[in-house]
Amino acid sequence: MAEVLLFHHALGVTPGVEETAQVLRDAGHVVHVADLFEGETFGSLEEGVDHAEELGFGTLLERGRAAADRLPPGLVYAGTSLGVLPAQALAQTRPGAKGAVLLEACIPVSEFGDEWPAEVPVQVHGMDADPFFAGEGDVDAARELVDASQDAELFLYPGDRHLFTDPSLPSYEPEAAALVVERVVRFLDGIR
Repeated sequence: MAEVLLFHHALGVTPGVEETAQVLRDAGHVVHVADLFEGETFGSLEEGVDHAEELGFGTLLERGRAAADRLPPGLVYAGTSLGVLPAQALAQTRPGAKGAVLLEACIPVSEFGDEWPAEVPVQVHGMDADPFFAGEGDVDAARELVDASQDAELFLYPGDRHLFTDPSLPSYEPEAAALVVERVVRFLDGIR
């Protein structure tokens, strides 16, 4: 059983984020959902990103750290899109991290330190033609992470949808999302 701290995407804690957390709980893991937006949700990616920029990425990172500080060490940090920012930062810098699951985004490792911690396994998932993941350099950052890490996997799915893993959104892609869940559950099952 792994204990996971899950960070939402730019739309906030949508029903789909909660559903994903529940699927992982049903698979036998403890999942905490951090709310970086303090209850606010948005109807479009643009509105959510504008809100995140208004708050500032430093504030989002601090809120992520505060959520982690309320929990014991030994967590797997997971995030979707915008939520990868605090998930990756914590996985790279918080002592005791057990793993990371980065969905639909990846940040260059150099943003949070010199290298990825050798003892922290990581999975990165994204669509190969997603304009955000593939078009803004995230897939390149993911490839660099995989090349530099001892225990990293990159999974690319055919398609151009962003937020394809959230079952409450029109961008949801059921077949790819089911494969993501299968791979993430297998990853979490292997956490010790």
